[in-house]
Amino acid sequence: MDAPILIAHRGYAKRYPENTLVALEAAFEAGADCVEFDVQFTNDGVPVLLHDANLKRTTGTNKRIFSIDAEKLDTIVVNEAKKQPKKFSHVGIPSLASAIDLLQRWPQVRAFVEVKQESLDAYGIEKVVKAVAGICSPVIDRCVLISYDLLSLRCARAMGFEAIGWILKTYDDETLSQATELAPDYLFCNHTKLPDGIEAVWQGPWQWAFYEVTQAKTASKLARLGADYVETMAVAEMLGNKALRSRRCVDEQNL
Repeated sequence: MDAPILIAHRGYAKRYPENTLVALEAAFEAGADCVEFDVQFTNDGVPVLLHDANLKRTTGTNKRIFSIDAEKLDTIVVNEAKKQPKKFSHVGIPSLASAIDLLQRWPQVRAFVEVKQESLDAYGIEKVVKAVAGICSPVIDRCVLISYDLLSLRCARAMGFEAIGWILKTYDDETLSQATELAPDYLFCNHTKLPDGIEAVWQGPWQWAFYEVTQAKTASKLARLGADYVETMAVAEMLGNKALRSRRCVDEQNL
């Protein structure tokens, strides 16, 4: 049984403000070969790295990203009070373009780029996916567009993404039928959604990624069920486990 490959969830988010360049680079420096980050759109249509549509949780600013132009983001700090606000007082919300620039300096890294439903609803699937594909184009062979939204994934394939990943809301027969029809390269699922007593996850043309995992023993259990990847915000701590450290994304021939 192989150990699963680690994906740094929103970068090294346990120690650094999530979805920021410092969190991504800290994950890469810790040894992560794979990273996941979220994309929302500003009022003027600029894709940025952000999970929530509202900035309150990560910045303390009670505004929706859709009400702010990109140039105004320079005044907003992603301080996440619990993560040493003084240390990160210079950290802002990065554009997707700046994250892609960073990826170009780390050629071994694969990125899972999640387009958030709020932005898809606000600006439309075609506009959002086209913009993300265009910005990702220099490294699109190392970028996997992931989403809960099935239509956005079909659109991503048509717009140049070589690989897509569907994030599951449920683990049931209806979802399996939809996954079989879509045939994505990856299926993402919160590991707590797996039914009790399951002996193996669905087999198909996809690879499995489970989140949010913070313990090596959980990663091992998921690997026995068929997990290929696990997402974690504690990527450096998880890489401290010898078995997890030995499994590298760059070793996978199909990547």
